[in-house]
Amino acid sequence: MSNPEHFGEGTKRRWHHPEIRLESLGLREGMTLMDVGCGYGFFTIPAAQIVGEKGKVYAVDIDASSIDQLKREAAEKGLKNIHAEVAEAEETVFCQECADIIFYNTVLHDFRDPAKVLRNAKIMLKPSGTLVNMDWKKKPTAFGPPLQIRFSEEHAANLVKQAGFTVESIKDLESDFYIVTAKPQGSS
Repeated sequence: MSNPEHFGEGTKRRWHHPEIRLESLGLREGMTLMDVGCGYGFFTIPAAQIVGEKGKVYAVDIDASSIDQLKREAAEKGLKNIHAEVAEAEETVFCQECADIIFYNTVLHDFRDPAKVLRNAKIMLKPSGTLVNMDWKKKPTAFGPPLQIRFSEEHAANLVKQAGFTVESIKDLESDFYIVTAKPQGSS
Protein backbone atom coordinates (compact mmCIF):
# COMPACT_ATOMS: atom_id res chain seq x y z
CA MET A 1 0.00 0.00 0.00
CA SER A 2 3.01 2.26 0.29
CA ASN A 3 5.26 3.71 -2.35
CA PRO A 4 8.82 4.36 -1.17
CA GLU A 5 9.04 7.39 -3.44
CA HIS A 6 5.72 8.85 -2.26
CA PHE A 7 7.16 11.06 0.50
CA GLY A 8 10.82 10.25 0.30
CA GLU A 9 12.54 7.97 2.79
CA GLY A 10 14.15 10.82 4.71
CA THR A 11 10.86 12.65 5.23
CA LYS A 12 9.10 9.53 6.51
CA ARG A 13 12.00 8.74 8.85
CA ARG A 14 11.81 12.23 10.36
CA TRP A 15 8.07 11.80 10.92
CA HIS A 16 7.98 8.28 12.25
CA HIS A 17 11.41 7.15 13.51
CA PRO A 18 10.39 3.49 13.04
CA GLU A 19 12.87 1.93 15.48
CA ILE A 20 12.01 4.38 18.25
CA ARG A 21 8.27 4.12 17.57
CA LEU A 22 8.29 0.30 17.64
CA GLU A 23 10.32 0.13 20.84
CA SER A 24 8.00 2.68 22.48
CA LEU A 25 5.12 0.33 21.66
CA GLY A 26 6.84 -2.41 23.64
CA LEU A 27 8.35 -4.42 20.78
CA ARG A 28 11.23 -6.50 22.13
CA GLU A 29 13.48 -9.38 21.17
CA GLY A 30 11.64 -12.66 20.69
CA MET A 31 8.22 -11.12 20.04
CA THR A 32 5.91 -11.55 17.05
CA LEU A 33 4.63 -8.52 15.14
CA MET A 34 2.11 -8.38 12.30
CA ASP A 35 2.57 -5.45 9.91
CA VAL A 36 -0.75 -5.27 8.06
CA GLY A 37 -0.63 -3.12 4.93
CA CYS A 38 3.16 -3.16 5.21
CA GLY A 39 4.00 -1.62 1.86
CA TYR A 40 7.69 -1.98 1.11
CA GLY A 41 8.53 -2.59 4.77
CA PHE A 42 9.24 0.81 6.31
CA PHE A 43 8.31 -0.65 9.72
CA THR A 44 8.73 -4.35 8.84
CA ILE A 45 12.52 -4.27 8.45
CA PRO A 46 13.19 -2.39 11.73
CA ALA A 47 10.69 -4.67 13.51
CA ALA A 48 12.54 -7.76 12.27
CA GLN A 49 15.81 -6.30 13.51
CA ILE A 50 14.32 -5.57 16.94
CA VAL A 51 12.67 -8.99 17.46
CA GLY A 52 15.81 -10.78 16.28
CA GLU A 53 16.25 -14.41 15.32
CA LYS A 54 13.96 -15.62 18.11
CA GLY A 55 11.13 -13.35 16.95
CA LYS A 56 8.93 -13.25 13.88
CA VAL A 57 7.41 -10.55 11.70
CA TYR A 58 4.46 -11.27 9.46
CA ALA A 59 3.89 -8.71 6.70
CA VAL A 60 0.98 -8.48 4.30
CA ASP A 61 0.13 -6.07 1.51
CA ILE A 62 -1.95 -6.20 -1.67
CA ASP A 63 0.85 -4.68 -3.77
CA ALA A 64 3.12 -7.42 -5.16
CA SER A 65 5.92 -5.01 -6.11
CA SER A 66 6.06 -3.69 -2.53
CA ILE A 67 6.27 -7.23 -1.14
CA ASP A 68 8.99 -8.08 -3.68
CA GLN A 69 10.97 -5.02 -2.60
CA LEU A 70 10.51 -5.96 1.06
CA LYS A 71 11.74 -9.50 0.41
CA ARG A 72 14.80 -8.19 -1.48
CA GLU A 73 15.72 -5.80 1.32
CA ALA A 74 15.23 -8.48 3.96
CA ALA A 75 17.51 -10.83 2.01
CA GLU A 76 20.14 -8.09 1.58
CA LYS A 77 20.10 -7.50 5.35
CA GLY A 78 20.17 -11.22 6.13
CA LEU A 79 16.79 -11.13 7.88
CA LYS A 80 15.21 -14.58 7.90
CA ASN A 81 12.48 -13.85 10.43
CA ILE A 82 10.07 -12.10 8.04
CA HIS A 83 7.13 -13.91 6.47
CA ALA A 84 5.81 -11.57 3.75
CA GLU A 85 2.75 -12.30 1.67
CA VAL A 86 0.73 -10.63 -1.08
CA ALA A 87 -2.87 -10.77 0.14
CA GLU A 88 -5.86 -8.70 1.15
CA ALA A 89 -5.93 -7.93 4.86
CA GLU A 90 -9.63 -8.78 4.90
CA GLU A 91 -8.75 -12.36 3.93
CA THR A 92 -5.61 -12.78 6.04
CA VAL A 93 -5.35 -14.72 9.28
CA PHE A 94 -1.77 -15.94 9.68
CA CYS A 95 -2.36 -17.76 12.96
CA GLN A 96 -4.48 -17.79 16.10
CA GLU A 97 -3.35 -15.91 19.22
CA CYS A 98 0.27 -15.72 18.07
CA ALA A 99 0.97 -11.98 17.70
CA ASP A 100 2.27 -9.73 20.45
CA ILE A 101 1.59 -6.61 18.36
CA ILE A 102 -0.59 -6.05 15.32
CA PHE A 103 0.42 -2.84 13.60
CA TYR A 104 -1.34 -0.64 11.04
CA ASN A 105 0.71 2.29 9.74
CA THR A 106 -1.50 4.83 7.98
CA VAL A 107 -3.57 2.16 6.23
CA LEU A 108 -6.74 1.35 8.19
CA HIS A 109 -8.71 3.88 6.14
CA ASP A 110 -7.52 2.18 2.92
CA PHE A 111 -9.03 -1.25 3.57
CA ARG A 112 -12.18 -2.30 1.74
CA ASP A 113 -13.64 -3.58 5.04
CA PRO A 114 -11.70 -2.18 8.01
CA ALA A 115 -14.10 -3.81 10.49
CA LYS A 116 -13.25 -7.26 9.10
CA VAL A 117 -9.53 -6.47 9.16
CA LEU A 118 -9.84 -5.61 12.86
CA ARG A 119 -11.88 -8.76 13.58
CA ASN A 120 -9.08 -10.77 11.94
CA ALA A 121 -6.62 -8.98 14.22
CA LYS A 122 -8.63 -10.16 17.23
CA ILE A 123 -8.11 -13.76 16.06
CA MET A 124 -4.35 -13.34 15.56
CA LEU A 125 -3.53 -11.28 18.65
CA LYS A 126 -2.46 -12.95 21.88
CA PRO A 127 -4.78 -12.21 24.82
CA SER A 128 -1.97 -10.04 26.26
CA GLY A 129 -1.14 -8.48 22.88
CA THR A 130 -1.53 -4.92 21.64
CA LEU A 131 -3.29 -3.60 18.56
CA VAL A 132 -1.76 -0.38 17.20
CA ASN A 133 -3.33 1.91 14.62
CA MET A 134 -1.20 4.88 13.58
CA ASP A 135 -2.92 7.11 11.06
CA TRP A 136 -3.33 10.56 9.56
CA LYS A 137 -5.47 13.02 11.47
CA LYS A 138 -8.69 14.00 9.73
CA LYS A 139 -7.51 17.49 8.86
CA PRO A 140 -5.90 19.10 5.82
CA THR A 141 -2.17 18.35 5.55
CA ALA A 142 0.52 18.93 2.95
CA PHE A 143 0.83 15.17 2.37
CA GLY A 144 -1.26 12.08 2.87
CA PRO A 145 -4.53 10.64 1.63
CA PRO A 146 -7.55 12.74 0.69
CA LEU A 147 -9.31 14.19 3.71
CA GLN A 148 -12.62 12.48 2.86
CA ILE A 149 -11.19 8.96 3.30
CA ARG A 150 -9.31 9.61 6.55
CA PHE A 151 -10.68 8.34 9.86
CA SER A 152 -10.91 10.66 12.83
CA GLU A 153 -9.36 9.42 16.05
CA GLU A 154 -12.85 8.82 17.44
CA HIS A 155 -14.03 6.86 14.39
CA ALA A 156 -10.90 4.67 14.41
CA ALA A 157 -11.31 4.04 18.15
CA ASN A 158 -14.97 3.09 17.66
CA LEU A 159 -14.08 0.61 14.91
CA VAL A 160 -11.47 -0.92 17.22
CA LYS A 161 -14.00 -1.19 20.09
CA GLN A 162 -16.64 -2.75 17.82
CA ALA A 163 -14.11 -5.43 16.80
CA GLY A 164 -13.78 -6.57 20.42
CA PHE A 165 -10.95 -4.45 21.79
CA THR A 166 -10.59 -2.12 24.74
CA VAL A 167 -8.95 1.13 23.70
CA GLU A 168 -6.06 1.91 26.05
CA SER A 169 -4.99 5.23 24.60
CA ILE A 170 -5.41 7.73 21.80
CA LYS A 171 -2.39 9.99 21.43
CA ASP A 172 -1.32 12.80 19.15
CA LEU A 173 1.86 12.13 17.20
CA GLU A 174 3.46 15.22 15.80
CA SER A 175 1.03 17.53 14.07
CA ASP A 176 -0.42 15.24 11.38
CA PHE A 177 -0.78 11.81 13.01
CA TYR A 178 -2.45 10.00 15.90
CA ILE A 179 -2.03 6.56 17.40
CA VAL A 180 -4.68 4.29 18.93
CA THR A 181 -3.55 1.38 21.11
CA ALA A 182 -5.91 -1.34 22.31
CA LYS A 183 -6.03 -4.74 24.00
CA PRO A 184 -8.42 -7.62 23.34
CA GLN A 185 -11.50 -7.29 25.57
CA GLY A 186 -11.24 -9.43 28.65
CA SER A 187 -7.43 -9.35 28.74
CA SER A 188 -5.54 -8.09 31.72
